[in-house]
Amino acid sequence: MIYLKLFVTFFEIGLFTFGGGYAMISLIREKTLAFGWLTEAELLNMIAISESTPGPIAINMATFVGSTQGGILGSLVATLGVVLPSFIIILLIVSLIQGFLKYKGVQAFLGGVRPCVVALILATAITMLMSTLFGITTISQGAAIDCKGLIILAILVAIALAFKKLRGKKPSPILMILISAGLGMIFYSM
Repeated sequence: MIYLKLFVTFFEIGLFTFGGGYAMISLIREKTLAFGWLTEAELLNMIAISESTPGPIAINMATFVGSTQGGILGSLVATLGVVLPSFIIILLIVSLIQGFLKYKGVQAFLGGVRPCVVALILATAITMLMSTLFGITTISQGAAIDCKGLIILAILVAIALAFKKLRGKKPSPILMILISAGLGMIFYSM
């Protein structure tokens, strides 16, 4: 039954991923590709859409995958699956928080988890970079450079640097998303 599979899969993703949505992307990628729920291209598009829309990226992705596999009920089940572990864990932590962080074991656990979260986020970023700009999805695959994507990236970096130099601060992420969407429509419609 697809609804049970969606719930269990996203519950597992929510339960075994520390560090929030970005850390979840690598596990979401692994599961959705293994089950054939998304292709690599669909996954990259979904990451871009999830990042561009309001709400946490992992919840947006769970909702999207659930809706593609089981409609509205599928989206609700997948979203509940990914959210429920964090909800339960936070409730437990809040009930025990008074003396929880003073224990060396808890501090050691959190100290060990932090580098893992950074590694997961970095691995996901590298995977997305290689797939998006160079068309590489496996180690044995050759590169197919996306010149349009590289040009858009260069333009966005130039805009960000110019904005920083002229205004003394980074540009708004919303502005950068809108500019990149416009550039994508221009370059990829050619």
